[in-house]
Amino acid sequence: MGGYSPGMFTGLIQALGTVSEVRDIPTGRRLAIDAASWGYRPEDGASIAVDGCCLTVVESSAGRHVFDVIHRSLEMTTLGGLSVSDAVNLEHAATMETLLGGHLVQGHIDGTGVVREIDDGDDWRIRIDAPDGVREHLVDRGSITVDGVSLTVARTIHGEGPRDGVTGFEIALIPETLERTTLRGFRVGDRVNLEADAFAKMVAVHVDRMLAARDEG
Repeated sequence: MGGYSPGMFTGLIQALGTVSEVRDIPTGRRLAIDAASWGYRPEDGASIAVDGCCLTVVESSAGRHVFDVIHRSLEMTTLGGLSVSDAVNLEHAATMETLLGGHLVQGHIDGTGVVREIDDGDDWRIRIDAPDGVREHLVDRGSITVDGVSLTVARTIHGEGPRDGVTGFEIALIPETLERTTLRGFRVGDRVNLEADAFAKMVAVHVDRMLAARDEG
């Protein structure tokens, strides 16, 4: 266990947790996260998104949730850089009764971005460089998940050259988001987990297949 596990999420953060243990194990790393104030009490095997990464609960008791994270997940996400006392965003997997207030994501991180600029004035804005695998799904007013938080792309950012495409994006954060998530603590240079909208990715796959089939014909 401890890689990506099945589950769908909405990107609406339900609680903040605190890393209480980080320990290397043969398959990767064991993380223990304390979230005593969160009313959710998962069974072993349940899916929880930790900073947007879907992980499987291997042990849970009294608000302490334990996950085994495989090497691949540590390499592809920011989980490998977590230390004791770090805060993380938490959301349990959606059910048929879940109100869809954010947008559908799978907890499968498409890549890590880098925080480039922060404008913490009256209109709090953050600009993030995006990697390949995310850039092609970015559109103005589209959806993006940053460290598990469902957000709207305020605007896409393009390279300086006339042929340069999208290189990143800007998000605008409301006080509610700053209060309930870890995004207020972002610093320039931080790596962040990014996941594009699941529907946007499915549409892109179908379009690519249609174009490929047409070229073959």
